[in-house]
Amino acid sequence: MSKSTKTNRLIQIILKNILAWLASLLVLIPLLLIIITSVKGDGETMAISMALPKTWSFGNFAAVIEKGKLGRSALNSLFYAGCATILTVTFGSMAAYVFSRRRTRGFAALYMFVVLGLVIPVNYVALMKVMQITHLNNSALGIILLYMAMQTPFTVFLIYGFVSKVPVDLDEAAVLDGCSPLTLYFKIIFPMLKSAIITAGVLCFLNTWNEFVMPLYFLNSSEKWPMTLAVYNFFGQFETNWNLICADVLLTCAPVIIMYLLCQKYIVGGQTAGAVKG
Repeated sequence: MSKSTKTNRLIQIILKNILAWLASLLVLIPLLLIIITSVKGDGETMAISMALPKTWSFGNFAAVIEKGKLGRSALNSLFYAGCATILTVTFGSMAAYVFSRRRTRGFAALYMFVVLGLVIPVNYVALMKVMQITHLNNSALGIILLYMAMQTPFTVFLIYGFVSKVPVDLDEAAVLDGCSPLTLYFKIIFPMLKSAIITAGVLCFLNTWNEFVMPLYFLNSSEKWPMTLAVYNFFGQFETNWNLICADVLLTCAPVIIMYLLCQKYIVGGQTAGAVKG
C-alpha cells in the first residue's frame, strides 16, 4: 500500500469521526441543556442557556417528586411496562417458535398477519369502542393488553429469525425422550434464545415505558397515570418553572437511559444475530 493511499484512508477516517461527533452533538446538547437547567434556581431559568448555575439546586428533584407525585407514577409505569414486557416476550416467543417450525401456507399467512402490525396504523376510534364494550377502559389490565398488542408484532418478527437457526433435530430428540410441547420449549428452546429474549425484552420495556398516546386516551384517572402523563400534567401546572420541568423530564428519562446503557451490547448483538433468517 502506497504512502498516499494510507494518507487518504487516514483522512477519511478522521472526517468520518468528525461527522460522527457532530451528529452526536445534535443529541447530546439538548440532553446536556436539560441536565444543567434541572439544577438551576428559579431566577436563573428565565433565559435558558448552557451556562452553569451560580447556585446548584439539587432540591429541584425532591420538589418534583413531591409536587408531581412521581413516586406513584413511577410505580405505575414499572407495573405496566414490566407486566407487558414479560407477557409479550413469553407469548411472542412461543408464537415465533410455532411459526418457525410449522412452515405451512396457513401458518405463513398467520405470521404475515401478525407482522403487518408493524406497519398498519392504529384506529383509535374503533379501539376506544372495543375497550368500552369489554369494560377495559381506564384499567391497568386494559393498558397492559394494549401495550402487548402494540409490541407483539415486533417481538414475533425479531425472535422468529433466532428460532429459525435452532436445529429441528433438538425438537425431535426431545420428543423421543418424552418431552411435552411446553417442556420442550421452556427447557430446551427458550434457554437457547437468551440473546433474542433479552433484546426483545429491553426494547419492549423501553417502548412501553415511553408510551404516551395509549395512556392519554385510555387512562382517565390520574391515579393510574404512568410517568409520561405525569410529565405532561406537570408541564401544564409549572410551565414557567423550567428548572422543575427539566428535573421532571430527567427523572422520567433516567431509568430508560440507564437500562439502555446497561443492555446496549445485548440489543446490538441480538439484532445483528437475528438479522439473517435460516
